[in-house]
This record gives sequence, C-alpha cells and structure tokens, in this order.
Amino acid sequence: MGAFEQIYNPVGNIWLSAIVAAIPIMFFIVALTMFKMRAFIAGVFAALLALVLAVLVYGLPLIKGIWSAIFGVLAGIWPVAAIVVFAILLYKLTVKTGQFEIIKDSITDVTSDKRLQVLLIAYCFGAFLEGVAGFGAPVAITSIMLIGLGFNPVKAAAICLVANIAGGAYGAMGIPVTVPAELTGVDSLDVAIKTAMIVPVISFIIPFILVFLADGVRGVRQTLVPTAICAGAFAVTQFVILITLGAVLVDIISAIVAMLSLAFYSKPKFRKSLKVIGKAWAPYYILTALVIIFSRIEFGVIKVPIPTLHNGIVRSPPVVSEASPYAAIFKFDVLTSTATAILIAGLLTIWLFRVDGQTVKAAFQETIKELKAPILTICAVLAFAYISNYSGMSSTLGIAFASTNTLFPLFSPVLGWLGVFLTGSVVNSGSLFAPLQVVTAGQIGIDATALVAANVIGGDIAKMISPQSVAVAVAAVGLTGKEGQIFKSTIGISIAFLVIVCVVNYIVYGVLG
Repeated sequence: MGAFEQIYNPVGNIWLSAIVAAIPIMFFIVALTMFKMRAFIAGVFAALLALVLAVLVYGLPLIKGIWSAIFGVLAGIWPVAAIVVFAILLYKLTVKTGQFEIIKDSITDVTSDKRLQVLLIAYCFGAFLEGVAGFGAPVAITSIMLIGLGFNPVKAAAICLVANIAGGAYGAMGIPVTVPAELTGVDSLDVAIKTAMIVPVISFIIPFILVFLADGVRGVRQTLVPTAICAGAFAVTQFVILITLGAVLVDIISAIVAMLSLAFYSKPKFRKSLKVIGKAWAPYYILTALVIIFSRIEFGVIKVPIPTLHNGIVRSPPVVSEASPYAAIFKFDVLTSTATAILIAGLLTIWLFRVDGQTVKAAFQETIKELKAPILTICAVLAFAYISNYSGMSSTLGIAFASTNTLFPLFSPVLGWLGVFLTGSVVNSGSLFAPLQVVTAGQIGIDATALVAANVIGGDIAKMISPQSVAVAVAAVGLTGKEGQIFKSTIGISIAFLVIVCVVNYIVYGVLG
C-alpha cells in the first residue's frame, strides 16, 4: 500500500474541518460528564467515531486507521498501564508488610495537619516523582498514599491531578522541554527560560488551591503561613533553576527545597528511629535511583515498526516545514523504562522485607482485579488519540488556531492543551504541535522558542483533565466509573489557568512583542 498524505482541510473551510475533527473529543467529554458513561465505554465509542471520520472524511485507508488504533492500545499497555499496575503493586506490598504504617507515621510526625500533608505528598513528593519518573507514576503513587493517610478517594484523585501541574512541564528529567526543542532545532535552555516567566507563578498558586480542595477557605486561612513558605520555596527554586540550569533537574531540586522548608517550619519529632523510617521509605528511594539510572542509558530496546503505518503516512506543511514521513514505531524498552524501574523496586521490596509468596500472590491478584476497567480505559483513550494523530485530525485543530495569524500567541497555549488532552503527555504534545508552533512563529515574526514554551505550558495545564491522567488516578484510588466526577472537579481549574496563560502570552508576545 502506498503512502497516505494527510489532508488537513477536508471540507474546504479550516474551521468547519476543525469542528469535524473535534467531534470525537466533544463526544468523549459529554459522554463522561452528562451521560455518565463508564470511561472505557466512552473511550471505545470515541475511538470508533474517530475511525469513521478519519476514513470517510479524511480519506485515511481503513487498514491504516485500524493499525493506528492498535498502536495506541500497545502504547496504553506499555508503559502507561504497566506503570499503574506496578505502582499499585508496590504500594500494596508496603501495606501488607506494615511498612506503609511507618511511612504514614513519619509523614504525620512532620505534620498532623492533613492540609499540610497534601502539600508534602501531592505537591512536593509528587513533583519529585514527576522529575524522576513522569508518565503517570506521580499521580498513581501520591493518590495511593493520600488514600492510605485517610483521604476521601475522589478528593485524593482530584488533588493529585491538580498538584501534578506544578512539575508536569518538566517531568522525567526535563524531556517535555528537551524533546520538542531538539525536534524543532531551538535551544532547550531558551525554552526553559521562557517557561520560567509563567510556570513558577502557577506553581506558587497551586498549593493554595490544593489546600482549598482539601478544606475550603477555612483551610487556606488557617494554613496561610506554611502554605506560603512551601509554595514560595518551590516557585523561587523552580525559577532560579530554569533560568540557570534548564529543565532537567528542576522538579527534583524544587521539590526537595520545598519539602525541607515545610519540615523546617513544622519542626518534626519522629516517634521511630530514622533507621526504621529510612527502611520503610526504601522502596521509593530505590525507585528514584533506578529511574535516574535508567534515564541515562538505553539498551535492550525492542523497536517494532507498525505495519502499513510506519513511514506510510506523509505529514505536509504547515504542520512540518517540508513533507516528511510520519514514523510509527512501538518501543518496548523492557530493561530501562519507568515501568521496569517500579517493578524492580517491587522485587527488591519483596527481598528487603522478606515477603512470602502467598502475600505477593494476593497483592498481585488484588491489583489486576482492581485495574481491569482502568486499563481498558487507558487503551481506548490512546487508540482514539493515535487515530486522531495519524489521520491528520489533530493537526487540523492546530492549523485552525494557527490561521488566526497575529492573534496566534493568544491561542498558542491551546495547542499544547489540546495535545495533552489527546495524548496524555506533554512530550507527545510537543512532538505533535511544536513543529507547527515554530512554522507559524516564522510566518508572523515571533520568537519560535516563545511559542514552543507556550506549547509546553498549555500542555502542562491540561494534564489534570487528560483522559489518560484521569484514568490513572481512578485506577490508583479504586474508583472505576467515577471518571466524570473527577473530570468535573478539575476542568474548571484547568480552563481558568489556560485562559490566564493565553492572555499573558498574547500580551507579552503579541502586543509587546
């Protein structure tokens, strides 16, 4: 079968084409929120709807559309679903061995105030995990930990999704910044500096929102000083690191400084020895070390070209600077992925705490039983996303906003936002839309790094509402079927931040130049 050249304006008017491309997205949102459809069923119908539109309107050959969906399912299984499975298994092992009680006690020894525990776990530790792991691990692990501390599951999931945007722009050793920078040929440090103009402000605001979600206005008022200390320590450190060292270590360093600041304020008195506490936390130290090591090496990666799809689709200007084949390679990095790091941490936990085989079996069976529906959701959502990407439907949305010319800085962050909603990843959003941002920047005479940075920031803000992220959170807290409820609790915050970022971006780069 010959190559398929993507068509971005199939109905002759770019905005009408964009409306067609948005139909599966709108269906998924309405199905979740208004019809209260189970997420994996809504995801399957959205994928089927996307496939029909891709074939009938965009002219995508049916076999390529089917392989796009299969590619999405594979990406959903590895590494996304695998990360959730192994993260929850690791947590269950710490619970069944009694070690999580020690972890919980060490947190309450720092502060017995649950509102400040939210800052320690969801905000600080979540950003730390985002820095070393990313790809859903922070939301999964911190949601589980908050449940263990006695938080309401829906509230825990929403809090951790919102908290994730503090570090989401720089997760997994800064790759949301470095990957699109390398892809488009702009300087990654310059992109990091541009994001530093906005993201630290958002990071400062987030802790107050988290406390509000935990305990309303009263909570914000009663914890104003420690919240401000934690937020200020994180945001200032984040700004300084971004403008000096770049994005690679910013989450890790900012999180550590913020945790130490909050601990210094609280003056903790631990009931157990530091040796006992250190041993209980060992699985997470091991996980951190493994992810850092794995991020620096790449070996044993199995690369499988997707039949008929790999280089069988051609992307054209203005999505890219010149017509080029669209790669479709499934990477099974079984030896160096975040999922494997969590699995190894679990195996070492079994050895460290001398867990018997029956306990391990019970933990694994419980995990699989709880995650059947969430895994189906993740796979269905990514099938829908990959069909949209390979058919050209996602690019239609981008081109529609790019057609606004001098108003484009106002909409530039929206592309990143849409990209993460579709793919669940700031990295993937950058790969999808950063080239279009750079091409459009050249056409309207704006600094390309500013628009790549806007793509990163917009994408970060969408992480709290991405169907993939919501599915991970739901899986972690055992709330299958409650995706719509959690989505409703985060969508307003995401849109509010998006509007602010769009306006600021337009004033700085569209008006002031």
